[in-house]
Amino acid sequence: MALKFGIVVFPGSNCDHDSHYVAETILGQEARLIWHKEASLGDVDIVILPGGFSYGDYLRCGALARFSPIMKDVVRFANNGGVVFGICNGFQVLVEAGLLPGVLLRNDSLKFVCKYVNLRVENAGTLFTSRCHKGEILEIPIAHGDGNYFTDEDTLKRLEDGNQVVFRYCDQSGILTGESNPNGSISNIAGIINEQGNVMGMMPHPERASDPALHHTDGRKVFDSIVESLVHQSQLV
Repeated sequence: MALKFGIVVFPGSNCDHDSHYVAETILGQEARLIWHKEASLGDVDIVILPGGFSYGDYLRCGALARFSPIMKDVVRFANNGGVVFGICNGFQVLVEAGLLPGVLLRNDSLKFVCKYVNLRVENAGTLFTSRCHKGEILEIPIAHGDGNYFTDEDTLKRLEDGNQVVFRYCDQSGILTGESNPNGSISNIAGIINEQGNVMGMMPHPERASDPALHHTDGRKVFDSIVESLVHQSQLV
C-alpha cells in the first residue's frame, strides 16, 4: 500500500521539491504538489507544509500563508484527525493557523542560522517518532532566521505535562545547553505536537537528512515513522 503525500506550495516555498523527492524517491510513496490557491487537498493521507519563505515572510513568517485558500482545507483535515507535518516555515504557518500553540520569533542572535544541530528525542511515542527511542540524538540541519519558539508559562506547562515537546536542541551528549540552542527557543524546544497527536511542527529540516547521498540520514527516521504508523493504522481499519 502506497501512502499519498500532499505537499502544499506557497509563493516563496523552497523546500517543497525536497519533501516531494523524499516522499516519492526515497520512501517510494505517492506524492503530489498542491498549489496554495487550490480549495481542496484531494485524496491524501498526509499533508506537508514545507520550508521556505512563504509570501516573502512579510508581516510575520507564515502570517500571510495562513490565509491561503488551501489552508481552510488543511485546518479541516487536521481537525478531522488527518496527519499534518510542518517543517520550518511550515511550523510557522501551523502556529499562525492555530493548529499548534506558541509563536516563532526572530533568532536571539538576529542572524540567519544554517548548520547541523543535535536534537534529543523527547517523545518517541508519536506517529512522527515511532522509529526513534526516547533520548536518542539526531543530527539534522536547520536553516532559519525566525526559529525562536516562545509561548507563555501556562502553555509551556501544558506542553510539558502533555508530553507534547517532541524534540529539543542539545549537545552531542544529549545535554540541554545554551550553546546548543541555535535560536534562543524557550526550553530548547525544536519541535512540538498537538494534543491529539496528528499535527507536528519542527524547525529543523529532516528532508535534508534523508538521502544517503548527503551522508546524513537521521531525518529519514521521522518520515519512516510516519509511513510505518499510517500503514499500521490502515491495516487495523
